[in-house]
Amino acid sequence: MAYADLREFIRALEKAGELARIPFEVDPYLEITEFADRSVKTGGPALLFERPKGSRIPVLINAFAGMRRMEIALEVDSVEQVAARISEYLQMQMPQGLVGKLKMLPKLADMAKFFPKRVSSGPCKEVVQHDGFSLREFPILHCWPLDGGPFITLPLVFTRNPETGKRNCGMYRLQVYDDRTTGMHWQKHKQGAEHFRRLRVEGKQARMPVAVAIGSDPATTYSAVLPLPPDLDEMMIAGFLRRKPVEMVPCETCDLEVPANAEIVLEGYVNLEEFRTEGPFGDHTGYYSLEDQYPVFHVTCITRRKRPIYATTIVGPPPMEDYYMGKAIERIFLPLMRMQLPEIRDIAMPAEGVFHNLMLVSIRKSYPGQARKVMHAIWGLGQAMFTKCIVVVDEDVDVQNYGEVVWRALNNIDPERDIEFVMGPIDSLDHASRLPNYGSKMGIDATRKWRQEGFTRPWPKVIRMDEEVKRRVDALWRKAGLPVR
Repeated sequence: MAYADLREFIRALEKAGELARIPFEVDPYLEITEFADRSVKTGGPALLFERPKGSRIPVLINAFAGMRRMEIALEVDSVEQVAARISEYLQMQMPQGLVGKLKMLPKLADMAKFFPKRVSSGPCKEVVQHDGFSLREFPILHCWPLDGGPFITLPLVFTRNPETGKRNCGMYRLQVYDDRTTGMHWQKHKQGAEHFRRLRVEGKQARMPVAVAIGSDPATTYSAVLPLPPDLDEMMIAGFLRRKPVEMVPCETCDLEVPANAEIVLEGYVNLEEFRTEGPFGDHTGYYSLEDQYPVFHVTCITRRKRPIYATTIVGPPPMEDYYMGKAIERIFLPLMRMQLPEIRDIAMPAEGVFHNLMLVSIRKSYPGQARKVMHAIWGLGQAMFTKCIVVVDEDVDVQNYGEVVWRALNNIDPERDIEFVMGPIDSLDHASRLPNYGSKMGIDATRKWRQEGFTRPWPKVIRMDEEVKRRVDALWRKAGLPVR
């Protein structure tokens, strides 16, 4: 059964031994960050701070910081099960004939169950505050010493496409400026920023309605970070992940809906011509992202539970919680990538690559130049366009084994022949690019080179032990009492 809310997820984490309660006072200014950083770096549990300094509202952090926690969040034994479900639906084709169509009806009906369901009210409406509120009542973290202020880091930001009216949900950090305003850090390539630009071009209104939900059930929260195509409703994908519709409740002050089970909801607007300095912020690259001008979010109403829990995260030098969220994305979305590029066997994005700096790809090579075709195709796939370095290897290389990839790639390349550079869009957080949002990318063809690719020398075989010998020595190894690898 899908988690009803964040609280059920917390109970599941605790039951699985994946959560520790911190009953004493810890300061949201830097101290909680240090706790969370130490925990994720040592394989420690999720943390529930029951007495954050200066607030009566508990703080949950590192709830997704581990593959076991991701499995608990998505209610699976392995995230590969989600990928298998996606593959099943992608492969569905309408059969011919009446009998075939009738057999397909249960699956089509199952798909319909994923769509969000509008309800009149929910737990997030237990307290409604139109005035007399302050964002400073919440234990919002000041994460790193040089941050420009406290930041809301795990928000579900809801906007609406001004042309189609379709909902979008993204996760954009919010720097708290004062009691009722924050920055709205939607980067240039994000859908919230696109909605903002379209409204500015239209010039028909001065404000853009925005709603922010904090602390929903895990699948709904996770859906906000997924690299989905524009105008594909994240709440429908959340329904798919949790196998149950997300109940959505209308906001009090604007024409938007938010998850009814949320802990806290901030309603308000962004002025289309108002910008303010946002940052610095200790980011997932492991560096501080620089100050820049971003829109200002004005909070006009807060709705919440009577005793809310504040869900948050931190980013910084990898690995952090976001690495495990990204690793699950890597596994879940592999079937979608293989639909576009069927020669791909596997992909891996090492933590040190912070998502957009390095992708390792194994392919089944069938014709000369195929590795380069794959590189350019990946640079044309949604948010994969930001990938700074792509390394392509043959299908017999385990890309999850980074040491093997380095060994095979460095042995297989002639740098001048096998490395190419292209120009294109770059992630906004890339501080090394020559211009903001624009720079160079590198592709490395580390596959075995063919005669048709101009390589005429013999290609050596990889050293491998005979399998029968390995089996015999396995028994002898155990007999000798030697440690098993």
